[in-house]
Amino acid sequence: MDFQHIIETVGRFMDFAGVAVMVVGALVSIPMALRGFQPQGRPAGSEPLSVYRSYRQLLGRSILLGLELLVAADIIRTVAVTPTFESVGVLAIIVLIRTFLSFSLELEITGRWPWQKQPAGSTAPASGG
Repeated sequence: MDFQHIIETVGRFMDFAGVAVMVVGALVSIPMALRGFQPQGRPAGSEPLSVYRSYRQLLGRSILLGLELLVAADIIRTVAVTPTFESVGVLAIIVLIRTFLSFSLELEITGRWPWQKQPAGSTAPASGG
């Protein structure tokens, strides 16, 4: 087995892992949302999320993780196997599209851009009392 074949196999495994994370995340999110999952770090006194909103946030998180794995697979295959100007250009376009999707999902999940600080008063509640 040569180096190129190993890298292609690793890239395919990463692709599979990315898709699997999205599918399993979508399936696991359903019972979690139905049980009333509420993310930590929400502002104190805010209303609980509806089942629909909770499911969307859980699904968005699994899609984000899956996208990260798919980007890693593209980088592994493109840079390690065929580092031509054309393949690197295609990789750059793919990464830009997936980065835009990641930012959009992050905005949908948290209500703020990834570089914005968390609003004051939205830390996880302290235990005790």
